[in-house]
Amino acid sequence: MNSLLKRQIRKYLSQEQASSGDLEQFLDAVNRSYANFDEQYVMQQRAMSISSEELFVANEQLKLEAKAQKEVIDKLKHVIETLKFYELPEKEKLENIDLDGLKLVEFIDNQTKEIIQINKQREKLLTELAYQNQELSDYAHMVSHDLKSPLRSIDALTSWLKEDYKDKLDGSGNDSINLIRNNVEKMDTLIKGILDYSTISKNQTEFYDVDIDKLVEDIITIMHLPSKISIKKLSNLPVVKGDKYRLQQLFQNLIDNAVKYNDKEEGTIEIGVEDENDFWKFSIKDNGKGIEAPYFDKIFKTFQKLENNPESSGIGLSIVKKIVNLYGGNIWLESEINQGTTFYFTLRK
Repeated sequence: MNSLLKRQIRKYLSQEQASSGDLEQFLDAVNRSYANFDEQYVMQQRAMSISSEELFVANEQLKLEAKAQKEVIDKLKHVIETLKFYELPEKEKLENIDLDGLKLVEFIDNQTKEIIQINKQREKLLTELAYQNQELSDYAHMVSHDLKSPLRSIDALTSWLKEDYKDKLDGSGNDSINLIRNNVEKMDTLIKGILDYSTISKNQTEFYDVDIDKLVEDIITIMHLPSKISIKKLSNLPVVKGDKYRLQQLFQNLIDNAVKYNDKEEGTIEIGVEDENDFWKFSIKDNGKGIEAPYFDKIFKTFQKLENNPESSGIGLSIVKKIVNLYGGNIWLESEINQGTTFYFTLRK
């Protein structure tokens, strides 16, 4: 016990009381009370210190969580503002939307549900389109087979008529039979073109190295070229990734077109290529009849022809454009009447 406190207690006691043994017991009890109080006070101080530290840590944690939540909300706001795909009603403009708490969660949840629903509809549509494309492809093959069968019969019958009755047919009769056979051949070419066009598909195309230089040489070798036509390569042609059959269709149709519509006594066809970063830009130039500017787009449409050429099906350039698009390229032309035409097209390297 504090000595001053003992002195003060003794000061107000009589001599007999101050020397009493009971006083010592009393002072000892007071002393123990002080000791208990000090211990409890120290314990309270320690508890308050611990609580204060815990509160500080908890407060700092809350600050971090609040900061993280604010960042999330800011990001969500940015996401919402960039969702230009969704047109909100006038009363729900972005600046008026309450983006706090559950309302923000509800808004994002609704948008998510809409996106999921749109994706489901998109997947369903793609599935239906794939099914329809397969149906069209099957139908094209079926029609091709069913139409070619009677055409072959007509061609055989006219051949037999011409052979069996050659002594009885006059010039007019022979001309009629030849006209029938020419139309049969034209129809056969048209059916083949439709079938080729309908079967050009990304899903059915393989990609591997194709030597375009050799491919063009082979095309020139197998083509029936009039003696007045000469074909020249301006440089060696590159190797590209693609399907050999499709690329052969591409070059053969363009070269064949340049031959068919060349009216010059000395027809020339020049094949060139330029390096354009990720693409090769090919050119096929002729000195033929030329094409008027209003028809630059029309000629790429199915069954569109500039003149009634019996050798043309009207689908060749449509096939060309579809193949170029299949390989991620573009096709266009430059032309002057009576000067010639240059077809340009790009293919990925």
